Amino acid sequence: MNSPIKEVLDLLDLEAIEVNIFRGVSPKDRWQRVFGGQVLGQALVAASRTVEERVCHSLHAYFIRPGDPKVPILYEVDRSRDGRSFTTRRVVAIQHGEQIFHMAVSFQVPEEGLEHQFDMPKVPMPEELEPEEQRRARLADQLPENVREHFTRPSPMDVRPIDEDDNLLNPAKGPPYQNVWIRAKGEMPAALSVHQCVLAYASDMTLLDTCLIPHGVSWFSGRLQSASLDHAMWFHHPFRADEWLLYSQDSPNAAGGRGFNRGSLFTRDGRLVASVVQEGLIRLRDQK
Repeated sequence: MNSPIKEVLDLLDLEAIEVNIFRGVSPKDRWQRVFGGQVLGQALVAASRTVEERVCHSLHAYFIRPGDPKVPILYEVDRSRDGRSFTTRRVVAIQHGEQIFHMAVSFQVPEEGLEHQFDMPKVPMPEELEPEEQRRARLADQLPENVREHFTRPSPMDVRPIDEDDNLLNPAKGPPYQNVWIRAKGEMPAALSVHQCVLAYASDMTLLDTCLIPHGVSWFSGRLQSASLDHAMWFHHPFRADEWLLYSQDSPNAAGGRGFNRGSLFTRDGRLVASVVQEGLIRLRDQK
């Protein structure tokens, strides 16, 4: 498989080094710390490799320390419980002898039951929107050269925002909502577990941005100290991460230097397939 998503799939192909212990690496061009979505995806891979014939329906994670992209990450899986319907795993990520992340994951035997869902927002379809690489190339001159290179490098995910402000350094203030279409760039294997792990990776890409919209604060301003603090996902229905998904996000609250964000992921025909909640650090450097 030779496609842009292959880099992510390679990152998610963990090395088994002992029973319940796996090793993952980071891209060589990563900045000062490991991308949170990478750790989410790799931890879910580690848990999934200890489970058979059951589907992940939820995960709850905490980011404890920044990850070091220069050294591998060890993932230790605790087989907490194997019940008749549900299987529970706990994953701890370790670097330099210390925990940097831990996650609880629950798997379920597929079954039928009562169903309802929120309606998908009425938004333009992805084909009506400017392609991500074209948009980034158009806006890159606003940024310093060192940031511009990172901003314009190829991404494994196609992310097409709806109504996002084109002023990268000084965006206008607005209500705490945003919608983006996302999909993996390139066809992926059929296994649902792989699509769940890639979506876990991608779910950390835009969610924290939502709580910054009411404040007109940009990642590129140099004023912001930010980091994911925790992250939870629920998988409701099967889906493909290499097909378009609408990531509808809102931020009900920001307080105490933290921003609280929620996301719903819909297939293009309106089926709600996953939900996400995240709290992140959003601290202005010029405030004490």
